[in-house]
Amino acid sequence: MMTTIPIESAPNFETLPERTKYSLFVLFSFSLGALAFLFNSPQEIWDGFWEIMRSPANLLTDYMALANPGATLLNAAVMTLQALYIVYFCKAKINGPVIAALFLITGFSFFGKNFYNSMPIVIGALSYAWITHNPLEKSLLAALFGTALGPLVSELTFNQGLPLPLGFTLGISAGFIAGFSLPPLAHHVISFTKGFSLYNVGFTCGFVGTIFISLMRSFGMTIETVSIISNDYTIAFAIILLFIFLLLAFFGYYLNHWSFYGIKEIYRHTGQLSTDYIEIGGIGATLMNMGWLGIFSTVFILLIGGELSGPVIGGIFSIVGFGAFGKDLLTSAPIMLGVTLMASLTLHDVQSPPILIAILFSTTLSPIAGRYGSFVGVITGALHLTLVVNVGFLHGGVNLYNNGFAGGIVAGVMVPILEAIHVHRAARLNPARQEVDPAEEIEKL
Repeated sequence: MMTTIPIESAPNFETLPERTKYSLFVLFSFSLGALAFLFNSPQEIWDGFWEIMRSPANLLTDYMALANPGATLLNAAVMTLQALYIVYFCKAKINGPVIAALFLITGFSFFGKNFYNSMPIVIGALSYAWITHNPLEKSLLAALFGTALGPLVSELTFNQGLPLPLGFTLGISAGFIAGFSLPPLAHHVISFTKGFSLYNVGFTCGFVGTIFISLMRSFGMTIETVSIISNDYTIAFAIILLFIFLLLAFFGYYLNHWSFYGIKEIYRHTGQLSTDYIEIGGIGATLMNMGWLGIFSTVFILLIGGELSGPVIGGIFSIVGFGAFGKDLLTSAPIMLGVTLMASLTLHDVQSPPILIAILFSTTLSPIAGRYGSFVGVITGALHLTLVVNVGFLHGGVNLYNNGFAGGIVAGVMVPILEAIHVHRAARLNPARQEVDPAEEIEKL
């Protein structure tokens, strides 16, 4: 691992005050809400918003197809404000990991997450911190990322034909238990991936979701994945997204005193958990990295003929968020290319929503490309696709981070092999190290 270059080493470089960061996210949230009225009337937005709240929400439920784009944007605004308040409630600083979580929630508000199904999980995760007498901040990321299991709450509440009081009780209870279990489990499973899959909580949610779905199936409940997708708003959202990301990159350039200082430092790192790019390159370089990732991801999808559905927009926002916490162009592009090439060589349709989503979310594995190079990154992306199209049955679509689950498996399998090769190669190049046991070297990583 490379040593972190402190931000203080940058000449005349200043970070944003916390109050300004909060204000910018509030402005972002209200902007999303305002955009809603460009698509639908207030009545349509209100009716659609409640339709979203009552939906089962499991994969793949595009809220723009289920309701309308205006209601979806309002849901994204509400969810971003909700997450921001949780960060404030926990007295946490808005750093790289928190920015990643906020953008991830914004993105998944286009498919799968809403205020109702996320809150029991958040309360459960924060309750774990309270019961174990830890600061709430310790469970914050598990609380925010753990909302991936929101469809579990909605599925039990609305989609199993249960009396509504019983459905509410079971849904909220399951969400609370899932949220409560996530902080210790996420801390434990990171040893399996060694931090080479950025969606560590998503990997954890895959196991938790599988357990709950197995229990539900044991009691005779049927859980079906769905595919409710809208492809009618590609041009409009292409304009919106590119404008947002251009503005983000420009704002970062302005904060960086009209320079690219810090970008080189970001690109020198593998992105392996936990790598906060704000600490490494500063807020200006981080925002530029985020903006460039957003532009690249949007253009990439459009160039291969993909449509900007709700889940695809969610994937783009997720990549942008992790531009502050482990992803950059040099490490993400090879993974995306690997998935695309594998889909082209197999029976998959590259332009289908599940494959487009896999292309975007496969970047959870970008640290592997960062450490072992672009060629290995392409192979990693190809392997990721073969898994992600098959593991969804295990959790029944109630884990929105299906790619995080698959990515964790890929990292857990590939990294020990890659590290063994790396250590043996180092031993051959340096004879003085030939007597060192490679297993001991790997264990130190």
